[in-house]
Amino acid sequence: MTATSFHLTRSSPALSLGLVVALGVLLAVVIVSVLYGAADIGAATVWAALFSYDGSTEHLIIRTLRVPRALVAVLVGGSLAVAGAVMQGVTRNPMADPGLLGIEAGAALAVVAAVHFQGISSLAVYTWFALAGAALAAVVVYALGSAGRGGITPLKLTVSGAALTALLSSLTTGILLLDRRTLDEVCFWLAGSVAGRDLGLMLQALPLICVGLLGALLLGRKVTTLSLGEDVARGLGQRTAWVRAAAALVVVLLAGGAVALAGPVGFVGLVIPHAVRFFVGVNYRWILPYSALAGAIFLVLADVAGRLILRPQELPVGVMTALVGGPFFVYLVRWKVRR
Repeated sequence: MTATSFHLTRSSPALSLGLVVALGVLLAVVIVSVLYGAADIGAATVWAALFSYDGSTEHLIIRTLRVPRALVAVLVGGSLAVAGAVMQGVTRNPMADPGLLGIEAGAALAVVAAVHFQGISSLAVYTWFALAGAALAAVVVYALGSAGRGGITPLKLTVSGAALTALLSSLTTGILLLDRRTLDEVCFWLAGSVAGRDLGLMLQALPLICVGLLGALLLGRKVTTLSLGEDVARGLGQRTAWVRAAAALVVVLLAGGAVALAGPVGFVGLVIPHAVRFFVGVNYRWILPYSALAGAIFLVLADVAGRLILRPQELPVGVMTALVGGPFFVYLVRWKVRR
């Protein structure tokens, strides 16, 4: 296999146009997210709240609740989808996902431990503990997946991630059972939610997520090469160890930042890259930007659905993504076994 075999299943102009269309769809669903919620607020009032703010209750709801919520959903959805795409490409594991490989569980345990042992209650401080937990979990998973003969393989990585996720989740559950105060503090966060996040918290995580997204886009060509196999990548002169290390850092920044903002939101990084690959092909220079937009669209729509299904009550967005991602994961496992 040579570099000339890297081809797109669609023409570049068509894919570029698709990105523009996806961006328009994202803008539309963000508008829908701002328009709909527990309180009925008309489009004219929303427009006035954005451009002629008068301090009224309805304007306050739009400015301080709905707009930040929609923007956080965009950031979290895009980050998790890109992190999942990078992991799947680098490990050549179709079931790779920050939630399934222990990275989200590591971030969650770090936050719960910080609340329990340090008494931390600020969402702004969660960011740093979530990043540290995600980084440590990523190092452990990759170390376990690389141990033994044959180096890192998709099967060893999946088993290592599943085992680490079970262990970290058990530790998290144990802390929560022993400390009711910690449970009350983080229960809604652990379910995965974008409600109640303000612009200050989003701006704190934004630099980390932007660096992660930029790093992922810069790695697009190298991830494409590595996804074809270790021998192919080395034959084309790629320093695979450096690419894997850079990809791991990107995943930690994206997944850690996303978990810090919204808690553990599962299956976005699993479902979206597969859906994107169906339309785009195997070139990660296109898969990654499409995953960012599609993940953002998916999570915003999931959040809107969670608000409207039991209105005026709402379901956390993590529950909504699990309703879609759970059956997809079962299908993916069955497909992998048949192959």
